[in-house]
Amino acid sequence: MSELNVDLFVIGAGSGGVRAARMSASFGAKVAIAEAYRVGGTCVIRGCVPKKLLVYASAYGTGFAEAKGYGWLADNVRFDWPTLIHAKDMEIERLSGIYQRNLAKAGVEVFTERAELLGGGQVKLMKSGRVFTAKKILIATGGTPRQLGFVGEELTITSNEVFHLPTMPKRILIAGGGYIACEFASIFAGLGVQTMLVYRGDTVLRGFDDDIRTHIHQELANQGVRVITHASIDTIARNKDGLAVVLDNEETLAVDEVMMALGRVPAVAGLGLEHAGVQTNKTGAIQVDEYGQSSAPGVFAIGDVTDRINLTPVAIREGAAFADTQYGGRRHAFDHQHVASAVFTQPPAASVGLSEADARAKYGEVDIYKDAFRPMRHALSGRNERYLMKLVVRPSDEVVIGVHLVSDAAPEIIQVAAVAVKAGLTKAQWDETCAVHPTAAEELVLMREKVVDNKIRS
Repeated sequence: MSELNVDLFVIGAGSGGVRAARMSASFGAKVAIAEAYRVGGTCVIRGCVPKKLLVYASAYGTGFAEAKGYGWLADNVRFDWPTLIHAKDMEIERLSGIYQRNLAKAGVEVFTERAELLGGGQVKLMKSGRVFTAKKILIATGGTPRQLGFVGEELTITSNEVFHLPTMPKRILIAGGGYIACEFASIFAGLGVQTMLVYRGDTVLRGFDDDIRTHIHQELANQGVRVITHASIDTIARNKDGLAVVLDNEETLAVDEVMMALGRVPAVAGLGLEHAGVQTNKTGAIQVDEYGQSSAPGVFAIGDVTDRINLTPVAIREGAAFADTQYGGRRHAFDHQHVASAVFTQPPAASVGLSEADARAKYGEVDIYKDAFRPMRHALSGRNERYLMKLVVRPSDEVVIGVHLVSDAAPEIIQVAAVAVKAGLTKAQWDETCAVHPTAAEELVLMREKVVDNKIRS
């Protein structure tokens, strides 16, 4: 490949960038891609995939305890952190290799070094110094953990480092209330770690439906997580016993590790956006139109670096739409409405569509159907875990505009529920669907009574 002439240069080999590069190459474009860390991006290397593996691992702890109620005597069970981390590393290495091989098969040239915009359609590889001229440039660098700058923050870890701890901490404090914070609080608690979560708000999972938020907050507490609200970290210092954390409510905590999970910011540092005239907003996100076009001609961006909906499947769909539009002869943009999401706590939560609060703000009155119950699986396990099923319905046409779940299978159920919400099915059509019994999901087609004064059957 000529160093001075490519059709497309992609910066960032995460899920979105890889999809865009492969599809563009399949349409006949000459494509190069650069990745500063490892091919696969955040999701594959230090995000969704390794996190889900840790979620599976942590679930076995409660699973062994629950099994006793079903006659399985799982005594003297021992967990080994290094074994888990090694197995996780091997799987991530395998997946990263698949990404690289798929790029090579598509004819995409891969460079594992940092790339920077020079302006005028040029991109420079910072390690080798090679300069490419590209007809189009796609930025897909994702996000990076947010930093606050308080005293002792250098003693903390983030979601980047947590997957590489040599030993499992006995005590951990997680700062944040978003899905990453809640998921890792649930993971460590499930592995037997003394876990605390500190969050400046009233309750966790801001942006989700309020019933989901309060339900997960309670389930975290039931799992043994100490959730400290209306507080933030003031300082951290190392001592002979580990780390001493002082909160701004004047409480001091003694822990072995502090994990910062206060969200992520667009990874734009060192990209040279100013050289190309690429504008960002106040959060640092690259501003783009519905087709990913930035303020600079020929420069596009997709995924978390644009800070629209920061989910891997969204980045993939945006990457596919970019390739279709630019090289595939089918101009279209990804529809960001009705995107489902899941939080892999124990039990997990999942949502699609509008929350009750957002629906009321948009439409005024809405109809609510919801149920909270102890699932059948815990009839013999002895565990007091509870599930939640909730439908938000627009009264004017009875269309279901929001589905919110907490259950072991919530992430699986929400995928199918998202099809129904996207299709605009009515509550009557949900009700006409025959239930599958005995399942937790059957509640979604059996709820007939509207919630009045927020009363919920239990």
